[in-house]
Amino acid sequence: MSVPDPQAARAAGAHRRASTGPIHPKSFDAGATGPLSGVRVVDLSRLMAGNMLSVQLADFGADVVKVESERGDTLRAVGAGGISTNWKVYGRNKRSVCVDLRTPEGVDIVRRLVRDADVFVESFKPGVAERMGLGPDDLLAIRPELVIARISGWGQTGPYRHKPGFGTLAEGYAGFAAINGFADREPVLPPMFLADMTAGMSGALAVLVALHARGAQRAAGQVIDVSLFEPLLSILGPAAANYVMTGEIKPRTGSRSTNTAPRNAYRTRDGKWLCLSSSTQAMAERLFRAIGRADLIDDPRYATNVLRVRHAQALDAIVGEFIAARDLDANLAFFEEAGVTVGPIQDIAQIVADRYVIEREALVELPDDDVGSLPMHNVTPRLSGTPGAFRRPAPALGEHNREILQPLLGEHEYARLAALGVIRSR
Repeated sequence: MSVPDPQAARAAGAHRRASTGPIHPKSFDAGATGPLSGVRVVDLSRLMAGNMLSVQLADFGADVVKVESERGDTLRAVGAGGISTNWKVYGRNKRSVCVDLRTPEGVDIVRRLVRDADVFVESFKPGVAERMGLGPDDLLAIRPELVIARISGWGQTGPYRHKPGFGTLAEGYAGFAAINGFADREPVLPPMFLADMTAGMSGALAVLVALHARGAQRAAGQVIDVSLFEPLLSILGPAAANYVMTGEIKPRTGSRSTNTAPRNAYRTRDGKWLCLSSSTQAMAERLFRAIGRADLIDDPRYATNVLRVRHAQALDAIVGEFIAARDLDANLAFFEEAGVTVGPIQDIAQIVADRYVIEREALVELPDDDVGSLPMHNVTPRLSGTPGAFRRPAPALGEHNREILQPLLGEHEYARLAALGVIRSR
């Protein structure tokens, strides 16, 4: 894992603070609680999906204990400007202990942590946890009430369960890449951790369902099998049903929709872009009137949504010509006045300075030891009665070894295992 360069980090932080808008500053409140206060999570996962799962729980008050090897969670090596920005965002509100899981003593520490845990999260390849003595049967024997979330590329069953499971493979295999991009170009994989994020959010929901079932005495502990593949497949909607009904494979259409028209990204006169959607009949008619083409309302090619989708290319040319004759700001003002649904296509530099993002506090500025402060997404979703909170920054590797493990093991055993290197120091 690369070591951040403090001087480069400070320089990057200064540049960032000089180039972004006034994002709302927040402080960490170590005493803050949340609706999941009292829920203990032992998290052995690595990279994105497991961390996305556990940060959802941590933001709402769960005590998430990350158990890391001497190299740390692989996510610590992913970032920018010499800083582990991914870890700072998805490691927040968690605590870290560092133990050598290659040793029987290290595995025994995990088993001891499980004794009073509510949730256990792991992202090993199927079979690895069992070989370590940390499989569901082992853990449920220790803690029958335990909710175990197992994240893998292809799930714990099926012919692919032992194959490598990176999100990229799921994004290709689940059909996302096949429909993403333009028909005359290559399929486009997402430029972010899409499969991991959907799996993490799906897994967090499943954990909450299992905890509720346990609290309602409808179930004791249970195992949650989360693949990277299935949550991504689920958000593709009725793709399989549509195929069975029509025998047609949905083509890549760029930003154009196969469900509604007009809907696309349109270039403005000043070289910027806006997005427009007319997903209802009333909105389409309003758009036609606004651009001076009320005649299209009764045109047999555009009179209904089905017809508009069928003739979307010609319709895009009409709408695109109107938009191309005006700068972005003029377009936005015009269509807003007309009540037509359009918006700018923004890059991240525009997002961090956007009035909506700032005033709604979609991004917040949190204190950071390396660069002073860093922007990151606010707790989401927002609850009126039991909101989440920022209790602590992402921990250094093994930062909470003594705090967590000494009471668990006792001073003598803690010292012995630290001397042996089973418990790793920062």
